[in-house]
Amino acid sequence: MTVYPTETLNSSLRGLSIWWQVLFPALFPFFVISELLLGFGIVHFFGKLLDPLMRPLFRLPGIGGFVVTMGYISGYPVGARLTAQLWEQRLVSRAEGERLVAFTTTSDPIFLIGAVSVGFFHNVALAPLLAAAHYGGGLLIGFLMRFHDRHAPVSSAARNGYTQDGHRKRRPSRIAEALKAMHEARLLDGRDLGKLLQDSVQSALKLMIVVGGLVVFFSVVMEMLTHAGIVAVLAEAVRYIFGLFGLPGPLADAGVFGLFEVTLGSRAAGTAGTGLMHQAAIAAWVLSWGGLSVHAQIASLLSRTDLRYRPFFLARMLHGFIAAALVYLLWGWLGP
Repeated sequence: MTVYPTETLNSSLRGLSIWWQVLFPALFPFFVISELLLGFGIVHFFGKLLDPLMRPLFRLPGIGGFVVTMGYISGYPVGARLTAQLWEQRLVSRAEGERLVAFTTTSDPIFLIGAVSVGFFHNVALAPLLAAAHYGGGLLIGFLMRFHDRHAPVSSAARNGYTQDGHRKRRPSRIAEALKAMHEARLLDGRDLGKLLQDSVQSALKLMIVVGGLVVFFSVVMEMLTHAGIVAVLAEAVRYIFGLFGLPGPLADAGVFGLFEVTLGSRAAGTAGTGLMHQAAIAAWVLSWGGLSVHAQIASLLSRTDLRYRPFFLARMLHGFIAAALVYLLWGWLGP
């Protein structure tokens, strides 16, 4: 940073610009709305409704269905943020929270379609393939994570409505029970609308500052690693590994940039010029891995809970390889 002060400043401004122009307007409303929905009990309402689907497939309480929906719509790190909130309210156990974070940390559709498919690849027809590989791989990770820590005790939210042997209790009306759960959650929260809105905005702003700081930091780190020649060394090592699997060497740059940051990796994948199928596969890997910048955001959110980072890390690695493999498998049906 002392040797390259101009480059350091420019990379900091570039990271700040990404945060202010892209991440802040995209994520801040979702953070505020999620806080409001928790306070109003809407999350508890959908939790009751989705319980029959979430528990058999993913070994999660129905309340996790809300996190899945919000995480897939709004992108990283919303899923981790909501999971941490559910853990703080003791609505999910540690094992359930780790399962939930593992497969709800995905790219949002706007970034996948607008930025990657149209902006970087200039091919909107690629969007269905990337979406199927990325989100389909995420759901597969969710199913596989049901076996994670399977002997751990389940949360009270997951036990509610089940007998000791795991069979469902008979219920007169799921809608009525969902409305009752929402009402009880609202009474338990106790804050009026003004206080709830104020707390939601303050909490969302604190989180956005953390996200912005991490984006700026990793932007500078990538610039310094590039000038120090470390990125070139990593790219050469990745080229060798790609060659062993018959993959084009120029994709190595996208792999190295994507290792650190999603936007840089996706942009490099779009300009690699090695054939659209291979470029789409490495882009799917970048989107699913998430980059160390996203990993740092998730780790900062998990640090306030007892949720472990290691299961998330392993799930991201596996998700990346599954998504890349799905691109090759689905190319004949969804490829442009």
